[in-house]
Amino acid sequence: MGRRLALAALPLLLAACATVAPDSAPKIDVVGIEPLPTLGPEFRLLVKLHIVNPSDTPLEYDGAYVEINVDERKYADGVIDARGSVPRFSEAMLSVPVTINAMAVVRQALSLASGERSPIMRYQLRGKLSGPLFHSHRFETSGELPLPASR
Repeated sequence: MGRRLALAALPLLLAACATVAPDSAPKIDVVGIEPLPTLGPEFRLLVKLHIVNPSDTPLEYDGAYVEINVDERKYADGVIDARGSVPRFSEAMLSVPVTINAMAVVRQALSLASGERSPIMRYQLRGKLSGPLFHSHRFETSGELPLPASR
């Protein structure tokens, strides 16, 4: 009897699990990078993120991290302790300040001055939008920027 009941309940249990499955993942894109006022030897940028929530439940977030790599070397990173929510089937903007590593600036300047550079600069931007209870959402984008020809 118990076995029959368990077999009869199995389809209901599987259907319930299917409805609890995670919804569509959010889409996070970088839509802008702007310079910020400098403070002493630091160079700072503001990275603007566009967050799209295609889910039918609100997307809660509690902080963000952004890292920028140039030519496969860490160039800048930053965090923000922002808390908020993106409503269901909605979108929002989040700006994260980042600090450029001073040694990275020196390395890039020496590379440009010595002529040891390719005609393109490869970049990678990645980050994490933290959510409650280990529900973090990672994002990444990369590409190449052509450098002006040296004279």
